[in-house]
Amino acid sequence: MSYQVLARKYRPQRFSDVVGQDHVTQTLSNAIRQNRIAHAYLFVGPRGTGKTTLARIFAKCLNCVDGPKVDFSDRDPRCQEIAEGRSLDVLEIDGASNRGIEEIRELRETVKYAPSSSRFKIYIIDEVHMLTKEAFNALLKTLEEPPAHVKFMFATTEPEKVIATILSRCQRFDLRRIPTALIVKHLAHIARLESVQIDDAALHAIARGAEGCMRDAESTLDQLISFCGERIVEAEVLSMFGLAARAQIIGLARALLAGETENALRQLHELAKHGKDLARLLSELLNHFRNLLLFRVSNGDPDLLEVSETEAVIVAEQASSVAPEVLMRVMEVLTETEARLRDAASKRIVVEVALLKAMQARNAVPIDRLLRSLQQLRDSDCTPQASVLTPANAPVEQRQSRLDDPKPRVPPPVAPAAQSNSAAASPPAEELANLARIWKHVIEAVGRVSPFARSYLLEAHPVSMSNNVLTIGFDPEFADHLGLVDNSKNRTLIQTKLQELGCGEVLVKFVVSNPPANWVAPAVSPNDSGLAAGPKITPTSSTPEAPPAKTGDSPTTKEDFKNDPLIKQALEIFKGTIVEVRA
Repeated sequence: MSYQVLARKYRPQRFSDVVGQDHVTQTLSNAIRQNRIAHAYLFVGPRGTGKTTLARIFAKCLNCVDGPKVDFSDRDPRCQEIAEGRSLDVLEIDGASNRGIEEIRELRETVKYAPSSSRFKIYIIDEVHMLTKEAFNALLKTLEEPPAHVKFMFATTEPEKVIATILSRCQRFDLRRIPTALIVKHLAHIARLESVQIDDAALHAIARGAEGCMRDAESTLDQLISFCGERIVEAEVLSMFGLAARAQIIGLARALLAGETENALRQLHELAKHGKDLARLLSELLNHFRNLLLFRVSNGDPDLLEVSETEAVIVAEQASSVAPEVLMRVMEVLTETEARLRDAASKRIVVEVALLKAMQARNAVPIDRLLRSLQQLRDSDCTPQASVLTPANAPVEQRQSRLDDPKPRVPPPVAPAAQSNSAAASPPAEELANLARIWKHVIEAVGRVSPFARSYLLEAHPVSMSNNVLTIGFDPEFADHLGLVDNSKNRTLIQTKLQELGCGEVLVKFVVSNPPANWVAPAVSPNDSGLAAGPKITPTSSTPEAPPAKTGDSPTTKEDFKNDPLIKQALEIFKGTIVEVRA
C-alpha cells in the first residue's frame, strides 16, 4: 500500500473518536437514539476541527445496516464504503468547484431518485459558502421540503457568507477550536502507535503552533517524524517552525514586568536574529499575559489555563507579584500592536515600540483614579496662605515672612467665601485693596504660563469678586482687546490659577468697564511673567544714550519711545515697526 499521512490514517471513524467536540457528538447521538433526525445540518468552525469528519460519521450512523444507530460495526460494508468514498448514496460535493446554478439544477434532478442500497441519500457539500446567490436560491425549495429519503449536510468556515434563508432551514452546529491539552494528548497517542519518542515540551510546541487545529497538528507531527526520525525534541520543533521556546516567552514577560528595557530589547533581538516569527511571538506573549490574568482573577484555577504543569508553577510565581490592572494595561498595548502588525513594513520596530509602551503602561495611573483625586482636591476647603506655605506649628514670624514675600506662589489670605462676606461689611477701599492683592497674584501666575495673556491683563482691572464669579473689566479705551483675551483658553487658565491660589472654583467674566476712581494698578515687576531674564544691554559708543526722563505729567511721545535704546534694539531683533504709542 502507498503511504497514508497521519491526518488521514488516524481520522476519527465514530463519534467516540472525535476530540474536543463533545457538544456536537452528544447532540447528534441523542437525535439518532430519539429518532429526531432533521433533513439539513450545517457544521461551522475553523479549519481542521472536524466538520467534514462529523458529517461522514453521521452519514455512517444513518446508513449503517440495521440503522440508524450510533454504535455501528467497523466491519459494516456500508460504513466501509462511506469511509473509502465509494458509496453511491453518500455524495460529497466541493462547493468551490460546483458553485453555479447549473450544478444545483443537476442536484435537484438527482434528488428525486431513491437511494440504491442505503436508507438515505445523503449530500455532503463542503465549503458551502462558495455557492453563488443564484445557486443558493435554486436550492431553497428542495432544501426546505426534500424527499423523505434525502438528507443534506453542509460544512463551512465562513457562515456569514451563507444567505439567511439557507441558515434558517438547517440545524447549525458550531465547532470549537480544540484545546491545547487535548491536542497534546492525541498527538502523544499517535506517537505511541507510530513508535516515536517525543518530549512533552515538543508536543506542547506543536499544539501551540496548531492554534486549535487538529489536522495542522497531525500534519506537523508527520513532517517532524520525516525530519527527525524516531526521536523528536523541542529545539527541532522550534527551529523548523520559527517558534519561540516557552522559556524565552517567560523570560521576555519577566523582563517586561520588571521594567528591564535593555534586557527585553536584547531578548527580542536574539529571537529576531534566529528567525523567529514576530507575529507568532507577539501572539504567544499575549497568551502568556492572558494566563497570568486568568490565574489572578480565578485564584489559581488550573482549568482556565492551557499550560503544562511545569509552566503552571512559573505562571503562579509571576502572577503573584503583579496586579490584574497592570496585566490588563499591558494586554491592551499588545492587542493593539497585534492588529497593526499585519500591515507594518518593519515588524521588528513595531514590536520593540510595543514592548516599551507596555513597560510604561505598568506604571500608568487609571483615569478614574485621577478623576477621583481631582474631585477630592476640588471639594477640599480653601485654606489660608500661611497654612499652605508652612506647617500649622510653624512660628508666627516665619509665616508672616512668607506673606510678605514679593513673589508668593500661594493664594492670598482671603478665600472667595470670606471675600463675599467681608465685601458687604467692609468699606469699598478695603474690598478694593483685597481685589488688588488677588489681581496681582493672578497676573503673576498667568504670566508664568502665557506672557501673551499677561500683557493684556495688565491693561485690565478687577471689577468685583462675588458669588464665585470674578468680573474683569477693560477700560473703554482698550475695548478692542476684549475680543483678543475673552476666550475659553484664557478663562480656563485664569480659573486654574485661581484654584491654585486657593480660591476654589471661580468663574471668570470679561466686561467693558471704567476702573474705580480710587483704583491703583498693582506694581508688577517686568520679570514676573516667569521668563528668564535676558542679558543686560549696556549702551556702547555706537548706541545712543537714552534721553533724560521727563518730569511732570507730560505724556510720552512717539519720538521719545523710538529713541529708547532698548526699543531700538528690540525693533532691530524682531524686524518690527512702532504703530502706536499710548501714554
